[in-house]
Amino acid sequence: MREGALAAGAAAAGVPGVLEALAEGVRWLLAVSGAAVMVYFLCVNTSYLVLIALATWDSVHYHRRVAFAGADDVYSNPLNPAISVIMPAYNEEAGIVEAVRAMLSMRYPSFEIIVVDDGSRDGTFDRLREEYDLVEVPRVVPDDIPTRGRVLSVHVPGGGSQVLTVVRKSNSGRADALNVGINFARNPLVCMVDADSILDPGALLSVAKPFTDDPLRTVATGGVIRIANGCDVVGGRVVTVRMPRQWLVRIQVIEYLRAFLLGRTGWSRLGGLLIISGAFGLFRRDAVVEIGGLDPDSIGEDAELVTRLHRHMREQDRDYRIVFVSEPVSWTEAPSTLAVLGRQRRRWSRGLAELAWKHRAMFGNPRYGRIGLLALPYYVVFELLAPLVSLSGLVLVPLGVLVGAIDLPFAGAIMLASYGYALLVAFTALAVEEYAFHRYTRWRDLGVAALAAFAENIGYRQFNAWWGVQGIVAALRRTQQVWGVMTREGFSAQGRPTGGKRR
Repeated sequence: MREGALAAGAAAAGVPGVLEALAEGVRWLLAVSGAAVMVYFLCVNTSYLVLIALATWDSVHYHRRVAFAGADDVYSNPLNPAISVIMPAYNEEAGIVEAVRAMLSMRYPSFEIIVVDDGSRDGTFDRLREEYDLVEVPRVVPDDIPTRGRVLSVHVPGGGSQVLTVVRKSNSGRADALNVGINFARNPLVCMVDADSILDPGALLSVAKPFTDDPLRTVATGGVIRIANGCDVVGGRVVTVRMPRQWLVRIQVIEYLRAFLLGRTGWSRLGGLLIISGAFGLFRRDAVVEIGGLDPDSIGEDAELVTRLHRHMREQDRDYRIVFVSEPVSWTEAPSTLAVLGRQRRRWSRGLAELAWKHRAMFGNPRYGRIGLLALPYYVVFELLAPLVSLSGLVLVPLGVLVGAIDLPFAGAIMLASYGYALLVAFTALAVEEYAFHRYTRWRDLGVAALAAFAENIGYRQFNAWWGVQGIVAALRRTQQVWGVMTREGFSAQGRPTGGKRR
């Protein structure tokens, strides 16, 4: 009995030891996880800073050359490749006339506008018919690229102008609408723009210049996307650039500067440009037809198209270039509510996840050069997985401090350094933009932009992370792809909303 009592006592004494060992293991795991999260975000911001540095170098050299670029000679040169501008439209009644008017007044020697009305349920077509006196004409539907939606009718202005063509079709999604437009395109270059976008007058000249300089190798170019909320629009032109009135949109201005302007300029400099925004991209028509056009089953069809171009050209061992041009600007309306912004960011995250899975054979494969070895891994590690790491950090770091696994002063110092680093990146992006392009003429706008850089880290990033995780989950579950109703306010001469919807 005595031996049994001793054994029981030893077992009882061992329970606290096991629990302590378990607690120590949990503390160690939290300490390692918390440190990894903080190091991760330092790496993310460092990568942004490197890309911004490359973009700064590119911008400085661009401005040294711009005086000798010969834009007037390019405009007057009849040998420039003609462009077909394709504008898919779905429920764009609010701004379709302004957008088309802006496109028709572009400075370029030879171009046509093809508006593809993708089964709009509002007055999109009625506005166009009233403005341009459209009449229906018989037209054979080309089939260079397979399409899903049925073409209902083709319309041109009553005066006989061949510059504008409006194609009406049954609703089948943006990618399929673009494929229909590519089939109708008669020119060697096709420019894809959103119907809620307004281009600068010389945008086509700038974005087409790489095709003129290197016609044999250039297959695609992309331009800058900027936010038009709050700006003054007159005659289809952004005449005065101002910061938006809503803080949610102001934060997106900083985000676009960092990611869309400077980030993509840096990737272009590295030869690893993976994304050309569907709001403004120029492509060689024969190259797009060769790979079968845009994928209507992909919710991130613009990035998937560029990635497939990279893959096809590498597999064919062809010398090629895909370039980002930092000067031409496409102005677009950014979401002004959390609901609309959330739908957009979930769609972006899901699109990136689907792209990574579809082209997973490219990862780490030397055959695909910088795309397979650098660009795709970067986007997966630092873009796709960032929401997961961000949300886990919100749980792991406070929990680690609570159980004593992470030293509170140390954690505070690291977090301050991380947020400080993020602010440095944002301010650097703003400074480079101001030096290179000087779009904002009022000190008040620059002050508001600086405050928006601070506000981005308080709530906005966390919402973005949550939406990003939801997009990843939707991709894993393979739920039905739905764009959702995207409310658009349209443009006016005072930069105020006019109402409208977009899918």
